[in-house]
Formats: sequence, structure tokens, C-alpha cells
Amino acid sequence: MKVAVSGVGLRSIKVLKYMKKAMPEIEYVGYFDPQPCLHSELESDRDIPQFDSIETMLAESKPDLFFVGSPNHVHLDQIRMGLDAGVRVFAEKPVVSTLEQTWKIAELLKEYGSDQILVGLVLRYAPQMVDLRKALEAGQLGDVVSLEANEHIEPAHGAFFMRDWRRFVHYSGGFMVEKCVHDLDLYNMITRSRPRKVASFGGRRSFLCENAPANNSDMEILHLKKSRWESNDDPFNAEADIIDHQTALISYENGVSMTFHTNLNIPDQHRRFLVAGTKGTAEGDFQRGVMRVTASPSGKCLLDKDYSKGPDGLTDHYGADAKMGRDLAAYLRKETDHLPVSVVDALEAGICAMALDQARESGDMLDLTELWQRFDSYKLRSSAVT
Repeated sequence: MKVAVSGVGLRSIKVLKYMKKAMPEIEYVGYFDPQPCLHSELESDRDIPQFDSIETMLAESKPDLFFVGSPNHVHLDQIRMGLDAGVRVFAEKPVVSTLEQTWKIAELLKEYGSDQILVGLVLRYAPQMVDLRKALEAGQLGDVVSLEANEHIEPAHGAFFMRDWRRFVHYSGGFMVEKCVHDLDLYNMITRSRPRKVASFGGRRSFLCENAPANNSDMEILHLKKSRWESNDDPFNAEADIIDHQTALISYENGVSMTFHTNLNIPDQHRRFLVAGTKGTAEGDFQRGVMRVTASPSGKCLLDKDYSKGPDGLTDHYGADAKMGRDLAAYLRKETDHLPVSVVDALEAGICAMALDQARESGDMLDLTELWQRFDSYKLRSSAVT
């Protein structure tokens, strides 16, 4: 399995490490990165050729898979290059970062087929989500009625966003697109539906100059995660246009409703979910590695599990990175014909994230009916997802 890589950053290294562990036959045949400070961390027993352009790399290295881990704003162009070269593409989330790019990549998928792009929406691979899907399929929750969820990250990670290239919407697409698209995808999956109407509020109130720490030890904590491109040393004075907190209200096409809350300055970080159904409730926390399923009206516990004691523990997206590496290896080897998430799922989650930011900026509740009509007009299909 010959793999060419664009964007050898922190996330690329992480995903490729798990893919290589599950698929030792991977051979890196080239990489493209204008600032290749991490290329030495690619696990390889030989020097990996560096290329000055993606077109040249694809033409000369002839890979089986083109791994796109570059900053979000260039995903579309690089994915197009891979598809035009006849190469299957793995795209890290978000696949694209704007609605305009969404329609352009939908055109590409209509031409080349949805199964030509694999995506890194890793949370669907988390052990908790594997078990939650089983509970849903077994009817333990009945029909889903409502949800509440959050993603709260610690100040060191929040400060990273405020110092990194991701702080600029024209690069990242915004925090909801860059970070929370994982979560929004999960809730599309759980509801088996798409958002019909959304409202959202938020802004930047924590990472402001008046809130900067007064002592060096606290400031050092905020630099634990290093930024490597378009970086700024001070998260409180950095020019940025992403939010540091946001709340959202979502009404799905099938009548399910959800509240979602994210904040970048929570020292006791957590990533919780509660799924309320007609016959039971599932609640859990990715960060703490727990999930409990309770029957209604009896209150009988159907599942109470500590995932921190599993084989992958809570390492790297709560064990999901390792599972994704194994599943991708099995799929690429043709040992299985499906994956739990598709590029179509990723684009739908992205549309939701972009709509939430539009609602936040306008202060209005948005109806997504026309967006879905346009998206569905491309008649995208994927045989690779279950």
C-alpha cells in the first residue's frame, strides 16, 4: 500500500501512526509540505521523497492512497488533484470549510463517486459509539426524542486554538467547523436525521487581553500544545475571529431536538452526551470514558461501562484513533466492505456547523430546507458506509 502525504502536521502524524501500526505494509512514497518540520516523525525505514508540488508527487510516486492532512482551506484543491490523478483520497476533517466548497466537492463526488474519499471523522469509531449504535439497533432506547451534548476543552487546548492558524476562519472555517463537526456528525448518526432548523449564540469572552494570567506558571500551561504554522505567542492578544464559547439549538427533520454547548476554557474538561428515547436513556462522557444505558420506566441499568479499562484506554480520541486505524486497514485490504462514516456524512455535518455559525452571526433561526434540497440534487451515494 503506497501512501503519499500532503500536510505532515500533528494530526497527520497521529492518524498515520495508527494506520501504519494496523497496516505495516504501508510504504510512504512521498510528501508535500512547505514547512516540513514533522516529516521525520513518519515511521519509515527509509528517507521519504519530498516534492515541491502535489501534481508532481502524484504523477511520479503513483500512490494507492493520497492522505490530505493540510490546513482546511486547501482541502478542496488537494482532494481534486488526487481524484483527477485517479487516486483514492483520505481527507482529514473537516473535508471542506465553506458552503461554496461544499457544492464544489459535491460536483467532484458526483463525477468520481463518493467511495473515492475516506474521511477522518474519528468519533464514530469510539468504543462508546460502537456500543451506543448496538443499543439503538437493539431498540433499547426506543425512538430518540431529544439530546443534550457538549464539548468543553481545557484552557491549554483552547489557547492552542487562539495561537494557531485555526484562529482564523478563512483557514479553519471556524471553531464549530474545525472542532465540533465530529460531535455534530455523531448526533446526525444517532437521530438518523439531519438538522431542519438551527439557532446559535456565542462569541469570544475568555481569551481577551483583560483575562490574561498574571503569573508565568499559568501562561506556561497555555503553551503546552505547540503551534507550528501562522502561530502567535499570546492567546489573549492574538488577532483571531473564532469563538471561545457557543451554544446551539437544533431541530431535526424527524422532530428530534438537541442542545449543544462548547467552551474553550474549562479546566475540568469533558465531552458529554445524553440521548433520551421513548424506552430508555444513554448518557456518557468521552473524556471520563464512561457510558450508562438505562431502561424506562423501570430504571433498570442495561449497560454501565468504564471504557478507560479497554485495550486502547482513553488514548487519542478515547481509543477511537486506534480503532479507525484498524478499520481503515481492513477496508483498504478489502477484508471488509464498509466503514462507519462516509464523506457524505462528513459534508452533512459540515453543512450543519456552517449553518450554526451563520445563525450565530445573524442572530436568526435558520431553516436548512433549501440547503438540503441543493445537497440532495447531487444524488450522492456511498456503498462504503453502514
